Amino acid sequence: MTTRYALIVKKDCPTCTLIEPLIPQLAERLDGGLSVYVQDDPAFPDNFEAVDDRELEFSWRNGIEIVPTLLRGDGEGSERIFGWDRAEWREFTGISALGEELAPHRPGCGSRTLDPGMPEKLAARHAGFGARKVDLAEAEDDMETCFERGWTDGLPVVPPTPERVVRMLGGTNREAGEVIGEVPPDRVPCTIEKLAINAVMAGCKPEYFPLVIAAVEAALDDRFCMHGLLCTTYFSSPVVIVNGPAATRITMNSGVNALGQGNRANATIGRALQLVIRNVGGGIPGGIDRAVMGNPGKYTYCFAEDESDPDWSSLAMDRGFARDDSVVSLFAGEGLQGIVDQQSRTPESLASSFAASLRTVAHYKYFGVCDAILVVSPEHRRVIREAGWSKADLREALDERLRVPAETVLRGIDGVAEGAPESLRGKQLRKFRKGGLHIVSLGGTAGMFSAIIGGWVAAGERGSQMVSQRIE
Repeated sequence: MTTRYALIVKKDCPTCTLIEPLIPQLAERLDGGLSVYVQDDPAFPDNFEAVDDRELEFSWRNGIEIVPTLLRGDGEGSERIFGWDRAEWREFTGISALGEELAPHRPGCGSRTLDPGMPEKLAARHAGFGARKVDLAEAEDDMETCFERGWTDGLPVVPPTPERVVRMLGGTNREAGEVIGEVPPDRVPCTIEKLAINAVMAGCKPEYFPLVIAAVEAALDDRFCMHGLLCTTYFSSPVVIVNGPAATRITMNSGVNALGQGNRANATIGRALQLVIRNVGGGIPGGIDRAVMGNPGKYTYCFAEDESDPDWSSLAMDRGFARDDSVVSLFAGEGLQGIVDQQSRTPESLASSFAASLRTVAHYKYFGVCDAILVVSPEHRRVIREAGWSKADLREALDERLRVPAETVLRGIDGVAEGAPESLRGKQLRKFRKGGLHIVSLGGTAGMFSAIIGGWVAAGERGSQMVSQRIE
């Protein structure tokens, strides 16, 4: 069986022109012959008929990074040498007198496959995609087409060109065709490639993509109940909380205005999740999405926790992870409710203040029907820490202050028809089920303001639970 040899060159390479006189000798002497592929000028070399590789398919499929490269064998297992080293070429080809008249050594040049933007173009051109390609007429506007075809959340999206999708897929080692689950409400199988398409549309960078994958995997966990969250008439939507080194690496905002605009990672990761639910799963407002009012978080609701205090456990740590783990947690939450307390200087006073505000989640007479996140600002955290309290101490104090006799919140009490049913009379009620109140810390260092993200009024074993997913 003969061994196949292939030489990849380009005219715009001094080393390729240096070895041009050797090509006929190589073709004559190499067992199995020689094929020459030229990346730029099909008339080069002028002493041998080369294969036109200006589309770079052969070079891309064989992973050519330097020219000239001489391959022996086929496919990924081929042996190769590159540049020009007389002794190395003689040993590789078995031609003992090869290149006697040439300089003993010359470095090669960069392959055209490595030109700026070219790796993505070649992968898009030659690798193929599982998703269907949408061809637009010359007069069509990319942005307007996305609106017209219902692919947006009401804001402009980035057109998902093949090159952009390939670049996004470069943010993970997972295979493009891997199915990670079925996206509600239509239960459509979702691949990594489909996630990449929507991450591009949302405006993500490739380095954000592992977080997008983890967020979608959390949303597809049955415990989160994404289908029910879509169908509810309540305000809630997915809230994405990020902990660990990944948040720092992509410079997510956990400080000033962390729940507002201005940070690309915060804005686009949460948006990518929402677009996946819309574009892959079919969760469209007015269709399966029946929210009476909704909330602005349905565009994006994503932030990183402030983990600057080593003595304050993070949300991920509360949920069993290590501090150096990168974790995405998903919570079914409504809009933000502020807590203003600029007078409390003891943790006891602050806990009472927090509890009074937490009583109003959903309704001040609703107990045990929804979860919540208490968002503690750095200044309020300072009051707690300076008194020697831990997060566990705060949680215990809140639990004590959030228990009431049912008689105080029954239907009709205070002249309010809403409330607990008469059947609960005589019982002690807890505002939140065990494990239903989560505490995170973020925000700027000036301002004694904390906040509440109330949960969906369908929490617990038969509703939605917070789900945490390690970022791979």
